Amino acid sequence: MSHPAGRVLALLELLQTRHRSTAADLAGHLGVDERTVRRYATTLVELGIPVTADRGRYGGYRLHSGYKLPPLMLTDDEAVAVLLGLVVAERVGLATEQPATATALAKIRRVLPAALADRLAAVQEHLGFTLRRPELERGPASGTLLALASATRHRQRVALDYRSWRGEQSHRELDPYGLVFHAGRWYVTGHDHRRGEIRTFRLDRIGAVTPGAATFTVPDGFEAVAWVTRSLAGVPYTHEVEVVLETDLVAARRRIPPSVAELTATTDGVLLRARAESLPGMAALLAGLGCPFTVRHPDALRAAVAEHARRLADWAARPAGGQPPSPRRPLD
Repeated sequence: MSHPAGRVLALLELLQTRHRSTAADLAGHLGVDERTVRRYATTLVELGIPVTADRGRYGGYRLHSGYKLPPLMLTDDEAVAVLLGLVVAERVGLATEQPATATALAKIRRVLPAALADRLAAVQEHLGFTLRRPELERGPASGTLLALASATRHRQRVALDYRSWRGEQSHRELDPYGLVFHAGRWYVTGHDHRRGEIRTFRLDRIGAVTPGAATFTVPDGFEAVAWVTRSLAGVPYTHEVEVVLETDLVAARRRIPPSVAELTATTDGVLLRARAESLPGMAALLAGLGCPFTVRHPDALRAAVAEHARRLADWAARPAGGQPPSPRRPLD
């Protein structure tokens, strides 16, 4: 760092990694005197970077929250962490607006050392994900996410425009209790004053968000993640299902996510309550749990389970060559 410009950037990196540093400490790291540190700090201020000098015995230099993001100095490991975070966010749907993620990735790639950039490109090209990104028209707007997060923190009611899955537009007043990222989508849950009850909304369907003056209190014991997963599991479907599983609650929860069914411990085992559009699909799910169960209702699910068992038996009877077995002779 023999060039002054290099030492100025080194000073910026030190200030970004520490809350406050004395002039003597900074001078020791940079290999210059305290007067030169003051000159470098002045140079950063002239470049628009908000460096603050605190006087007194415990004074020193620190970065103040400025009106814009200053140049960010990252080590190789930090750059790898940021780049991988952006890649994962984009692939699983955690990212907000697509252009923002893509441009951030491009900016970091452009300034990486060539060898490191090539190794990271290999990771990105061959990295697989078990969680699929949902097919969304677009991610939520960054402004929407930040506005709702701020309102949630400050317990501030918001007005918002919302588009339902049918495409119907509505205006809502919402007390946001929490934000949840689930199965590739962002949700906000809270008290909807239009309906007079707690509701869950997808962020990618929210338009303008306007903070209001009214405040609110979150109900005691409210858990946003638990509420969102239960509400998604309770979306209206054709069939109401109740099944008693002969296992314990811990084992059941390992196999069945809360977005699929509500699980309750009982004296007989675990009561599974769910809503299903397809009974054959529910029969396949139950068969894959690996524990005995009793269908309470609907009766049609019993028939679906029996049909599933018959298909499994037929497939198990197929010979190794893959040809269907010969028809069974009727019993005499």
